[in-house]
This record gives sequence, C-alpha cells and structure tokens, in this order.
Amino acid sequence: MSFLSGRKLVYVVNAVAGLAIFFFGYDQGMMGGVNTSPDYVQTMNLGFSTYGGSSEGYVVTITEPTRQGGIVSIYYLGTLIGCLMGGVIGDRVGRIKTMMIGGIWVIIGAALQCSAQNLAWMLCARVINGIGTGHLNAIVPVWSAEVATHTSRGAFIAMEFTLNIFGVVVAYWLEFGLGFIGDGRSPIRWRFPIAFQIIPSYYFAFLPFQILLFWMPESPRWLVKQAILRRLRSDISSSESDEKSLEYEGVANAEFNAIIEVVQLEKKHSKIDSYWNMFWGIGSGNLHLARRVQLSIWLQILQEWVGIAAITVYAPTIFADAGYGARKSQWLSGLNNITYMISTLLAVVTIDRWGRRVGLWWGAIGARILAGAFSRLLKDHPEHASSYGGAAASFIFIYTAVFGATWLTIPWVYPTETFPLEVRAKGNAWGVVGWSIGNGWLTLLNPRRMLNIQHSTLHIFGAVNFLSIPIVWAFYPETANRTLEEMDLLFASSSPLVWDEERTFKKLKAELGGGKQMEQMVNSVTRDSIN
Repeated sequence: MSFLSGRKLVYVVNAVAGLAIFFFGYDQGMMGGVNTSPDYVQTMNLGFSTYGGSSEGYVVTITEPTRQGGIVSIYYLGTLIGCLMGGVIGDRVGRIKTMMIGGIWVIIGAALQCSAQNLAWMLCARVINGIGTGHLNAIVPVWSAEVATHTSRGAFIAMEFTLNIFGVVVAYWLEFGLGFIGDGRSPIRWRFPIAFQIIPSYYFAFLPFQILLFWMPESPRWLVKQAILRRLRSDISSSESDEKSLEYEGVANAEFNAIIEVVQLEKKHSKIDSYWNMFWGIGSGNLHLARRVQLSIWLQILQEWVGIAAITVYAPTIFADAGYGARKSQWLSGLNNITYMISTLLAVVTIDRWGRRVGLWWGAIGARILAGAFSRLLKDHPEHASSYGGAAASFIFIYTAVFGATWLTIPWVYPTETFPLEVRAKGNAWGVVGWSIGNGWLTLLNPRRMLNIQHSTLHIFGAVNFLSIPIVWAFYPETANRTLEEMDLLFASSSPLVWDEERTFKKLKAELGGGKQMEQMVNSVTRDSIN
C-alpha cells in the first residue's frame, strides 16, 4: 500500500485481520443459540421441547447430551486438521493466500451446515467449517504479530479479539431475536444464523484480497525467508514508520539486518521444518523447539479449562441454576457477552504494559475466587437460589470480564511470538492444536457434566486456575516488548525454568551489544552447558 504507512497501515491490516477473528467468534457463539432451537433439537434427535407459556416460549429438554456435545466438539477436530494444513501452507505460499484458502473452506462448511437434514450431514459440515477456521486461526495472529512492532504486538492482537467477542455478541442476539419468529419453532431460528456466516466469510475470502491484495503487505519476515529482500525492506519501512518520521528509517534498517541474521541462523537447522521434528525437538539443537511447542499447546489447553467455554455456551443453564427463568436467563447471557466484549479493551491497554505473565497471574487468581464463590453459594444454599441469584449472576459477569481482560488474548499472542521465523506458522498451528484439544474435550464433556454435577463443574475450573499460577511462574518467560528475533536468545538456555532463561537472555543480550553475531552467541550457550 504505497499510499499508506505507519499507523494508517497498521489500522488497515488490523481491520482485515479483525474480520477473520470476528467470524471465528461468531462461529463459536452461534452454537449456543442453535442448541436451544426446538426445530434443531428435533432434527438432530437431541431431545424434545415443551411450551412454557407466552413469557418463556418453547423450552428444549436435551435427552442426548453426549450427541449434543459431539456436534459441538467435532468442529474442533476440523480446526485441529485445518491448523496443521494452514501451518504448512502459510510457511510455503505466504500468510495472505493461506487466509484466502481458509475463507473458502468456511463458506463451503457454512453452506452445508445451514442445509443439514440429519446428524451425519451436520457432523461432516462442522468438520469442514472447522478446517477453514483452523487455517485462519493458525495464520491470522502470526500475520498480525509479524507486521506489528514489538512494543505494540500484544495490543495489536488484543484489538482483534475485541472483534472476536463482538462476533459472539452478534451471534447471540441474532439468535435471541429469531426466537420470537412465529412460535419459536421455525427452522429459520437456527438455519439463518448459520447461513449468516457466509456473508462475512465471502467478504473475507474474496473482496478485501481481490481488491487490496496488490497493496496489502505480506509478512516482512516471511518475505525474507523467501529471499525477497527488496520488497521486504519496503514493507518494513511502511509498517514501522510514518510519512513524516524519517528518523525511523534507521530502525527499519536495523530490524531488516536482524531478520536476515536470524533467518541465516535458523536455516542451519533445516531439519526442524516438520511437525514431527518440532514436537520432539529433532534437529533444533539449542533452539529448543520442543519446549516451545509444549508451552504453546498447554497454554491453550489451560485457557479452555479455566472454564470460559462452558460459561459462553452454557450460560443460560448456569443462570437457570441461579434461580432465573428461561427467558431471563437468555437475557442475562446476552448481557454477559457484552460485558465480555468490553472487558477485552482492558487487555489492549495492559497486555504490553504489564506483560504476559502478570496478566495470566491475576486472571487466574480472579477467576479461581469467582468460580469457587459461585459454586459454593449455590451448593450451600440451594433452597435460596432465587434469593442469591443476583450475587451468583454478578460472579459470572465478573468472572467473564476477568477472563476477557487476561486469558482470552495472551494464549493466542504467545505462540505467535516464541517460534523462529522458519517455522512460525507451524509453531502457531501447534498452539491451535492445543486450543482444539482443550475446546473439543471440554465441549464434549460439558453437557453431561452440566446434567450430572451441575454447578460443581465450576470447582474443576477453579482447580485448573489455581494450578496454572505456578505453571506460568516456573515455565513461561516474559515475551512482551522483546522483538521476535530475540526469542532465540530467550529460549537458548538448556534449562526450561524461567529464571535460568532470563539469566541466559540477559547474558546473550549483553554480548549482542558487544558486537557478537547471533549464531556465535547461541552456539556458545550449548558449549557452556556441555562444559
């Protein structure tokens, strides 16, 4: 985009990336309303519906919770497959083309879902839709991180996740409104929200890239990997300097040279360029890729098991346990989603200022207290559920807001930062693998857990929050305000413990300032550890 540079270019990139993340949120939030549609429940043989009067409308009763959970969770099998495909394609043909491919998969999946006539049809469509989302989830955060500066990288992605939760909000209220069509049993109530995905997907897959493809900047770091150095220098200068700030030219040149040096180092470890070798660390030497893979996978699994997936999808059930009627529970769930979206704006401000570790800590502590308080309140006083309903509902609102300000964005930012350029798309794909496993496992089990142990489920989420605190403290080094090229120094230590990694990073950083080359410094860590 020759007519855009600096902050203007960042806004354009963020808008295009945000559209993909908006769809991702819409697709997640959509199934919460679909699961309450009487016609959908009947078509998929999940249960039955009864008329609760004019104030409540038709209320569904699920008799096949495992089948219901299977329809939701099989989507994450698709995202797992799609992210692995997207990681390979993204490293080979570039970030933008991979996003276009993902958008096409999504359109096909959405068309099949909205026309589904039976369970098998719906399951196949969910997998196809998931494959497209997997492509987007693996590539969009990477593209954003590689175009952004190191001081605003976290905020850049956090703003996109504000749009992600806006997608959840749009999906929820669209389906809530459709529930008033006729007597609430119309197929439109669930088929139209699914078909609505095709509109943003079509726009994302074709219009922006067909019109703007010749001007949108490809990832500068991917370009240097492909040895397109002339275009790289132009794109770095455009994304990191304003038209009136020529002093930034020196910064762009310095980053250009740093990227070149790191790519040369990573190409010496050419054996790492496969998922199998990355997972086991084969050929990565002192880059310690296996460690980075495990950190990415488990952070995403922890993100889902702190409980937000259950809150988002099963909020109406939770509010009903707190003593509210079906219709009011749906209203509260919609308002909770709006609170969720607003809370993500706090992450935009704090994620780069406070860092990743602090956000994960206070988010886990707050969520642990609130989940425990809600479940204990209802367990100790079930006969007073209606009296304590306001307090219990407030705990859910605050819990969701705390998560939105912390754990929502950080596990998505972390994998985009920690992997070498040579395998960055594949590295982020490993993070999406963890997200798919955590989400799929959780959504499969949640319906039965909500049916059998109800609010005690929140005790499990509280325990996961508690365990995540020492895990983050010991194993997850700070990545905020460090360039992507410095990550090889951060993970060069032979020890996986944070304090050892920070000590090694400080030493290597000082040597870099003394004129040593990146390869000399990283290799010296290996020699020191052997001696």
